[in-house]
Amino acid sequence: MFSSLRVRNYRLFFVGQVVSNIGTWMQRIAQDWLVLSLTGSATAVGVTTALQFLPMLLFGLYGGVLVDRLPKRRALLFTQSAMGATGVALAALTLTGHVQVWHVYLAAVVVGLATVVDNPARQSFVSEMVGPDQLQNAVSLNSANFQSARLVGPAVAGVMITGVGTGWAFLANGLSFVAPLIGLMMMRARELYVVERAPRAKGQLREGLHYVAGRPELIWTIVLAGFVSTFGFNFPVFLSAFADDVFHAGAGSYSLFNTLMAVGSLAGALLAARRGTARMRVLLAGAVAFGTLEIAAAVAPSLWLFALLMVPIGMFGMTVNVTANSSIQMSTDPAMRGRVMALYMMVFMGGAPVGAPIAGWVTDAYGVRAGLASGGAIAAAAAVTIGLVLARVGNLRLSVGWNHGHPHVRFVPREAQEQLAAAA
Repeated sequence: MFSSLRVRNYRLFFVGQVVSNIGTWMQRIAQDWLVLSLTGSATAVGVTTALQFLPMLLFGLYGGVLVDRLPKRRALLFTQSAMGATGVALAALTLTGHVQVWHVYLAAVVVGLATVVDNPARQSFVSEMVGPDQLQNAVSLNSANFQSARLVGPAVAGVMITGVGTGWAFLANGLSFVAPLIGLMMMRARELYVVERAPRAKGQLREGLHYVAGRPELIWTIVLAGFVSTFGFNFPVFLSAFADDVFHAGAGSYSLFNTLMAVGSLAGALLAARRGTARMRVLLAGAVAFGTLEIAAAVAPSLWLFALLMVPIGMFGMTVNVTANSSIQMSTDPAMRGRVMALYMMVFMGGAPVGAPIAGWVTDAYGVRAGLASGGAIAAAAAVTIGLVLARVGNLRLSVGWNHGHPHVRFVPREAQEQLAAAA
């Protein structure tokens, strides 16, 4: 489960990310709380979130082009420094009492711009640290790292905001970036896997898009991830509505739902770390299970049944995320990896701004149960459809039978299926 941690460079990277991810979650909570305190407006909180994700939607593909051209470790030193400096600047403004809402907006834009390069650089740098044999394990551990921070960071931020104020939470986040910076500087360059960088040339963005379009295993994985993230991952909309409108249980149950989902996500990431390869059938089955469980949660009659379903939903949601991520990295030429990962992250992260308003409209018009069920149905239907498309492209047919008393469902070459039928 933890085999990639035997690689010294990745171990340094992993420990640094543990610290900075906790700080990042602290800043997310403190940032939203500060904006709400300054303006009293939930819309202003939404604007802050949109400003942080907007650069990825607008410039994500160009960030991938830059990542393919630049040394990734040097790029990460720059982006991590920029994000740390932003946290320290917000802390200084808040602690001195000079902070205004436009300062927070500006900080969100700066972090978003840094993320345009940082995200594909971090994703693709993993393969340079661990090589192809440990890539699946390392990607899974990165997700487990992020989910662990999701459990710890908001709790620490809540205590810190209540005890000493939001400014100290910003300072903690800014200082947390010292850990990954030290880790990057301590890495042994000679132990990194050499990857040929793309030369500076015109048309590299178009070249990256053509590369993905010509690879069915890439384009359909990205499409499926887009459907799942856009329609299935709108949990801020659904969970708050279930807690308040359906079960009338208040903020405590909303926190419980999120915590249980984070526990399931962490378990899903660790289980993915045990698998040696990222297979398309695991991705498709995970997406079908994820969508089906969302439909089951939508009709759950009691709060506790709904809450318990959050664990497997988080687990299968993370299975989709990790399997898609590692599958794309392992199927991509190293010289193209930055551009391909930028496209994947743009589709995956960009699903929320598109899907959340749709989920909100369905919830307002038909109720939150219908909203969650429709999101799950779309995710499951997309997985089934893409599975059938890939089977057709690969000249496969579905074979259903019994093996030692158990149902056996798999895709087999069309010729083999015809021979079996003829023999029968």
